[in-house]
Amino acid sequence: MSPRTLAIRENILGANSRQADSNRKRLDGSRAVMLNVLSSPGSGKTSLILRAIDRLKARAGIAVIEGDVASSIDADRVRLAGVPAVQINTGGGCHLDALMVGKALDELDLGHIDLIFVENVGNLVCTADFDLGAHKNVAVLSVPEGDDKPFKYPVVFAGADAVVVNKIDVAPYFDFKLDGFPRIIGGMNPAAKVFAVSARTGEGLDGWFSWIEETLKQRSGI
Repeated sequence: MSPRTLAIRENILGANSRQADSNRKRLDGSRAVMLNVLSSPGSGKTSLILRAIDRLKARAGIAVIEGDVASSIDADRVRLAGVPAVQINTGGGCHLDALMVGKALDELDLGHIDLIFVENVGNLVCTADFDLGAHKNVAVLSVPEGDDKPFKYPVVFAGADAVVVNKIDVAPYFDFKLDGFPRIIGGMNPAAKVFAVSARTGEGLDGWFSWIEETLKQRSGI
């Protein structure tokens, strides 16, 4: 990498970090908690978020910021669940950045929101480089993807506060070692909580919900 390329990268990430800090301060001022949900495409991020909305919306104000290359399919599903959603289309970009999220926050009534899910673009590489101003990062992995993903994409999993293994209902058909997976995560990120769930059947979701509820309680007293 040439010195000029390195300088440009540092400038981009530095500007992003400053905007992320601004986003976080803004959220702290309104006592809203923001979770950045990252995964590869098709892991079930939207289904997990919808499950959490159904569980929590009676007692917490929830909003979702949806990041996609194109379309508003997931944002439309969220709105049907009865909570506000802001769609960000990157037009080919492989990740959200803090400025995009800051503009999305402008469209939300933060005075009535306790919890914001950011559903990042489906990607396990460049999404890990950009701080959005979230209070917690959640990495989602589905059983069909295999239990070797943390070794192939370590930055996402090493920086996660929680790791959710989704689609355990199909585990009998795949060679995913569920029993040993927490040790894999623990070896690179001992502080991360690991949850094995099925967004389709509901199995294991209580632990995921409890972690969200505890995060809300710690940060906003809800």
